[in-house]
Amino acid sequence: MKNVKLPKKEEQLMEIIWRQEKVFFKDILDAYPEPKPAATTVATLLKRMQDKAIIGYTLFGNSRQYYPLIKKADYFSKHVKGIIQDYFGNSALQFASFFTASSNMSAEELQELKKIIDAQIQKKKK
Repeated sequence: MKNVKLPKKEEQLMEIIWRQEKVFFKDILDAYPEPKPAATTVATLLKRMQDKAIIGYTLFGNSRQYYPLIKKADYFSKHVKGIIQDYFGNSALQFASFFTASSNMSAEELQELKKIIDAQIQKKKK
């Protein structure tokens, strides 16, 4: 996957497509919160995203069923890696330190994070 950073409106549309996995145009419009964008706006966004090879579609008669061509985890993973590289000297440790200090995590959330980290340590030791 090439490094693509979607504009906010395309990212919002992508969230709907990721959530639904396979979705028709009408269902995309229905999934938008109020105030809903114009149908022409959504059609333009879908076309742009097809051109970027981020979504694809299957034709059913005159209706297109859209689906993601990139996984949500892959998309966001690339951006987190970019943030770590650009703002934290490519140090995941500096990023983690900043994140835990500035995110107002509760003691319980930090404990859960510690469990996740401990599990990753065990995986790396194997």
